[in-house]
Amino acid sequence: MVADYDLLIIGGGINGCGIARDATGRGLKVCLSEMNDLGSATSASSTKLFHGGLRYLEYFEFKLVREALIERENLLKAMPHISWPLRFVLPYHHGMRFDMSTPTSKLLDWLMPWMKGRRPAWLIRFGLFMYDHLGGRKILPGTTSISLHGTVEGKGLKSKFKKAFEYSDCWVEDSRLVILNARDAQRRGADILTRSKVVSAGVVDGMWQVKMQNVTTGNKKTVTAKMVVNAGGPWVGDVLRSTLMSNSDADVRLVRGSHIVTKKLFDHDKCYFFQGSDGRIIFAIPYETDFTLIGTTDQDHEDPTVKPECTPAERDYLIEFINEYLAVPIGVEDIAWSFSGVRPLFNDGASSASAATRDYVLKLEESLGAASLNVFGGKITTYRCLAETALDEIQKVLSISGKPWTAGVPLPGGDFDVTEVDKLVADARNTFLFLTERWARRLVRAYGTEVSDVLDEAKNLSSLGKHFGADLYQVEVEWLMKYEYAQCSEDVLWRRTKIGLRLNDQQISVLDDWIKEQHISQRISDLEFSKSSSVAE
Repeated sequence: MVADYDLLIIGGGINGCGIARDATGRGLKVCLSEMNDLGSATSASSTKLFHGGLRYLEYFEFKLVREALIERENLLKAMPHISWPLRFVLPYHHGMRFDMSTPTSKLLDWLMPWMKGRRPAWLIRFGLFMYDHLGGRKILPGTTSISLHGTVEGKGLKSKFKKAFEYSDCWVEDSRLVILNARDAQRRGADILTRSKVVSAGVVDGMWQVKMQNVTTGNKKTVTAKMVVNAGGPWVGDVLRSTLMSNSDADVRLVRGSHIVTKKLFDHDKCYFFQGSDGRIIFAIPYETDFTLIGTTDQDHEDPTVKPECTPAERDYLIEFINEYLAVPIGVEDIAWSFSGVRPLFNDGASSASAATRDYVLKLEESLGAASLNVFGGKITTYRCLAETALDEIQKVLSISGKPWTAGVPLPGGDFDVTEVDKLVADARNTFLFLTERWARRLVRAYGTEVSDVLDEAKNLSSLGKHFGADLYQVEVEWLMKYEYAQCSEDVLWRRTKIGLRLNDQQISVLDDWIKEQHISQRISDLEFSKSSSVAE
């Protein structure tokens, strides 16, 4: 019996889609099954950064930080439409303290007990020196020291902050990253099934028989695969034991990270790295032009079936934290949106959620009669490295002729140089005269060189179809439904874009109703085609 697929991947987050892309590009026949929308859990709820993880140096996670730092520029070159360089301002004052659970704080407390937990400036500068040089830099500028007195970076901060360090990392549109990996995997030959839940899996005659159910229609089908990859994210433990029926003792630690989005707090495009009195850190990042993204928290989350939400306690913690820095404090009334996601970290027994390792762990299992690979943890920055490592493990079971290939290879729409964004914006405005600067930039930052494909040679506003509010028109929604797996308003407004920040409830309802009408029309068309085919036969 010949298997339908070489590899069946359970889970359509960034790890699952990254593995699907890499494996398909190496010649494997791949199917990915995601029970909800792609990237609808952890992968759409990150702090949206490609970064080395400056704070992980305090945990001596040098391997993790080095790999992530090297990878930043690989990713930036492959997706300059959805990722771009950022400068981070790290304000300093002498009262800053360590998280006393870190190895660095314990070592310094032993060597310099008179510091009493304070974080000295020389140590921060040394950490930033390591950050600049651990992974090498070709595109991003290095660390500098800046004054906060009378400067744009100091405006909006309390007067006690006199100086700061400034370093580089990168932004990434996390949910679009997932979609583009899935699209690239599909155009290379993978089958990408969304709203498709794996309900059971068992081994028969040395291969996996996997039963899947479409959660929208209820239709079921069974496929066979030589190997299964469990990239279930927060559900990786449940899939491991309840679906694959494994007795493995590998376990996942679910850590909730919450963010709040406020009105724009600073009159520039730089970010802030804030250190709290409890030793933790948060970021404040320019977001969607008119807003500031603030986060994140670290809280244990016991049950993956419970939807993560930013709790009142987490919201208040983030407000109090940032108000330690702001000259004009913010309140609950300033919050435009909040979101929360669960990080499925490998359970290494760490004493706190903040201390749990962010490195990925892959567990290959061959005791069930057919092989499976279980994916724990990982950072969005190292998703491509994780995929390459996963293929190394898969190669122990399956014959793979292709070599590693994804480093620097553009994702859909990303086939242009990092420095050419402004040129693409200008080209879009010259081609589509109705585009404003802001609208054109949003489209380029989402679709890159595919903007003309999305707008479908529109000549004027009326040729864009129905207007749903803000700068969202029918032609873009149709593209997202046809090519990017969108099936409801939430997919469009909060994952493919963030236009949900600019629409009211009535506008969202109109969009949702319109999308539902398209689904009904498509089902009627499919039924009529099926009937006409039967008559012809």
